[in-house]
Amino acid sequence: MIEIPYLLSLLILVPLIGTVATLFLGGKGKNAAIVAGVFSVIELILALTLVFVEDLSTLSESYVWIDAMGLKINFALGVDGLSILMVVLTAILMPVVILYSLSEGDRPNYFHALMLAIQVGLMGVYLAQDYFLFYVMWEVTLIPMYFLISWYGGPRRHYAAIKFFIYTHVASLVMLIGIFATVFQAATVNGYIDFSFAAVLAASPAFSEMFQTVVFGLLFFGFIVKMPMVPFHTWLPDAHVEAPTGGSVMLAAVMLKMGSYGIIRICLEVFPEAAINWQWVMIAIGLASMVYGAYACIAQKDLKKMVAYSSISHMGLVLLGIAMLSPAGITFAVLQMFAHGLISAVLFMVCGFVGHSLGTRDIPLLGGLAGKLPYMSAFMMFSFMASLGLPGLVGFVAEFGVLFSFWEFLSGSEYAILIAFGPVYMMLTAGYYLWAMQRTLFGKETEKVDLSHAHDLRRSEAVSMGILCALIALFGIMPLLATDFIAPYADYIVAIIGGV
Repeated sequence: MIEIPYLLSLLILVPLIGTVATLFLGGKGKNAAIVAGVFSVIELILALTLVFVEDLSTLSESYVWIDAMGLKINFALGVDGLSILMVVLTAILMPVVILYSLSEGDRPNYFHALMLAIQVGLMGVYLAQDYFLFYVMWEVTLIPMYFLISWYGGPRRHYAAIKFFIYTHVASLVMLIGIFATVFQAATVNGYIDFSFAAVLAASPAFSEMFQTVVFGLLFFGFIVKMPMVPFHTWLPDAHVEAPTGGSVMLAAVMLKMGSYGIIRICLEVFPEAAINWQWVMIAIGLASMVYGAYACIAQKDLKKMVAYSSISHMGLVLLGIAMLSPAGITFAVLQMFAHGLISAVLFMVCGFVGHSLGTRDIPLLGGLAGKLPYMSAFMMFSFMASLGLPGLVGFVAEFGVLFSFWEFLSGSEYAILIAFGPVYMMLTAGYYLWAMQRTLFGKETEKVDLSHAHDLRRSEAVSMGILCALIALFGIMPLLATDFIAPYADYIVAIIGGV
């Protein structure tokens, strides 16, 4: 067993120090990327040590933050089968994104410092074992992403940044109301106000069904806006289209997962009775987001906007898996979170390259790219196939697992017709990806886009995409590398719900 003192605290402290160091020592040129890269690699090494820990429950840290007048708030950290994949995913993506963004020339120290600041918040959310810390870290991710979009985004960056901030912050405030209600209700049982996950969970069996149902709704609203689910999704396409590539990667690959993580970690674990009452609402929203997101992709002309809508569709699949309230459903929903994180990162890197290299992402203006940009085209084809669920890649395993658990849930029931949503979703997904691929890679060259001077991927861009594609293939062939961590936690959650 590998033991590193204060390991969980270091996972938050290292990117925090890296943020400050990059900001003040980064200077100009590639120095900022080098400084940020060093800290991100250290963070990755620390995160990977978690994989070799025999019993994750032994990894916990708690430091008194506030303990006065009957109020207890701790800087409490922990890791389990749910959070470990998100922690590792966040750690993997940061050095890859920094490598991809080596050519960032506009205030690179600010750019890379903001990226590391996002990592601080993400690690805090996934490691937090205290509701106060969870909410603080949740908000920490919001601020640097706002500035990343506002400072480094496209022509409508200010509009997109403000829209992103308003939607997600309002949702966070609703979530905060739910958190306060939960903690203070637990205080009536415990006799003191304790924001720790453990204290609230211990008191949760005493929560009435009505209280659970109402507070579940408040928290669920805050989480599905973050995912985001239909009809609270409109901020995401604008944010993605205007955000710089690095921002889009972190937003799609890790930040959206905060919502689904919160549903599992808080809604299902603390409010099991309400989870049963809200099950069909979750199913309906998941199915609507899956199909609407896929259908909207077909209508998009902007390649990046198409990928943004595909994220809504794939996160709908995550919610559907969670809504099954079964070991298989939850296990494959979390695997889909991990898979979408890897795949969407490559997708947005490809979109970013097309936009910067060719000056447009307009699908009707693109054509014949495979002949001129073979390496970029190969990564585009691979990521498209991974996202549509090609067997042998991790997206297929996760998608098949969720849809199979949905089939098991409906089998023999009066609602069995809803199984048809699965094939419709798969056909729409295959349709928009194959159509976009045919028009951009294999269509005829257009006069409006000059490919004669177009350059293919730089080495840093190719390596960053290659690393992610290798992981997509690895986990597709050996999904047990991920599901062995998830399955025990999924069994634990279902046991809580089944014990109601």
